[in-house]
Amino acid sequence: MLSRFKRVTNQIIDRIRDNFTDSIQAKIHTADAIINIIAEASEEILQALLAGHKILTCGNGGSACTAMHFSSKMLNRFKHERPSLPVIALSTDVATLTAIANDYHASDMFAKQIRALGQANDVLLAISSSGNAVSILNAIKAAHDKQMHVIALTGHHGGKLAEYLSEQDIEIRVPALDTARIQETHLLIIHCLCDIIDFRLFGAGDNTHDT
Repeated sequence: MLSRFKRVTNQIIDRIRDNFTDSIQAKIHTADAIINIIAEASEEILQALLAGHKILTCGNGGSACTAMHFSSKMLNRFKHERPSLPVIALSTDVATLTAIANDYHASDMFAKQIRALGQANDVLLAISSSGNAVSILNAIKAAHDKQMHVIALTGHHGGKLAEYLSEQDIEIRVPALDTARIQETHLLIIHCLCDIIDFRLFGAGDNTHDT
């Protein structure tokens, strides 16, 4: 019995180690491909904020959590004490989301909000691991109708989303096939954006604790 438990435990430990290794390797591989694009995206967001515009962000499932994570770090803080920055996650208002899904269609739950809240030269940060989420595609179309800039976080081969982007838009595509690895890397990209925005707007600061 003990021997069997030890074998299972060793298998579990190996799987955990493999997950760590795969995640690290995915990030290393991604860094070589998209560091410059992340820098470009951070500058896009920075210029929008400096001009008095806001950032709207959206995603489904795990990507919704990533979108909310970005807004929380911008509205509150990332690592350093600083003024709040105007970022709205469109996936947080359950009443609005379910009303739109019930009265119209779930695929419109972000687009309708963008048509109400978005203004010219705002930025939409759209997150989709597959690049095929219809609600995200509709959000991008709505953003373009409002003359907003679009930054898209995708994975795999970009999916249909890549076809919806204009030449002025920015796609940060994680070159991985595993959804978990893509989502983990998206979170790191979000932290990179937070770090660069804070650095460019407010300097490094002295208070390095975080929650």
